[in-house]
Amino acid sequence: MFERVKLLLSDEGYDVLSKSTVLVIGVGGVGSIAVEALARSGIGKVIIVDHDTIALSNLNRQVQTKHSNVGQSKCVAMVEHIKAIHPDLNIEAHDQFFDEACEYLLDDVDFVIDAIDTISSKFLIMQMCAKKKMPLVTCLGMGNRVDPTKISVTTLDKTTYDPVAKLLRKKARRAHLNTRKFKVVYSSEQPIKQKVILNEKGSTRKQQMPPASMFIVPPTAGLTCAYYCIDTLLKNNAIL
Repeated sequence: MFERVKLLLSDEGYDVLSKSTVLVIGVGGVGSIAVEALARSGIGKVIIVDHDTIALSNLNRQVQTKHSNVGQSKCVAMVEHIKAIHPDLNIEAHDQFFDEACEYLLDDVDFVIDAIDTISSKFLIMQMCAKKKMPLVTCLGMGNRVDPTKISVTTLDKTTYDPVAKLLRKKARRAHLNTRKFKVVYSSEQPIKQKVILNEKGSTRKQQMPPASMFIVPPTAGLTCAYYCIDTLLKNNAIL
């Protein structure tokens, strides 16, 4: 399955990936394609965490979703999707919300991809990875955007047009964390202003007016996260 990967990265490079474990937190529009990219690239073990179920509105951008599995756990659907591609992959799923009790999941991994939306959990992941000196890439906001060419890897201090980044920077400074040391995948595109109420009964603004999205943006961010993860693993082992 990985002959073409070995041609590109060499047997030594593939060997590094096949012995690596990556933790992906969140398997929505960004995280689901990141997991698939890691599986197709030869990563040896992938651990996924998500406590959501598939909704019809997910079908436009999340690779494990289809009409037949609406209502199913995203984690369960992700495992089924990946096993159909790479039956031998060691994939471990945790159908739960990421909180302080999940810190043990970082104990035996080589890289962490944060692909969740909740600010408090994103910052918790930053704190955990900083404490453990664990390589991390954090995906910032990808909703309300249409141009995938505006997505890149930078550091948290250099982002613009991103309210998620602004909140994370504020929390990081209060906790005396250096924002220049946190790698992020972000879009420099100024987001459109979503003003359409889709759910009048929603208890939060986000529930009432969810971010607009289409397939070309979140998966591009997920692929970029996977690229940065693979690039870091190889460089840390003097392959690239």
